[in-house]
Amino acid sequence: MIRPHDTRHTCSSLLVALEVHPKVAQKILRHSKIAMALEVYAHATDEQTREAPRKLGDLFG
Repeated sequence: MIRPHDTRHTCSSLLVALEVHPKVAQKILRHSKIAMALEVYAHATDEQTREAPRKLGDLFG
């Protein structure tokens, strides 16, 4: 059985993976506070965590 709570986690994590702006994710998830969308529901994968420094390196050459 899939709980609505589980779908919120999945949706939030997918929005992170798609690099959707946090304020947009907050609105989609209908949270009154952005912290709830980011701290409770959004999860970054290990690959996303490894990719972030590469993106910074690309930015600064």
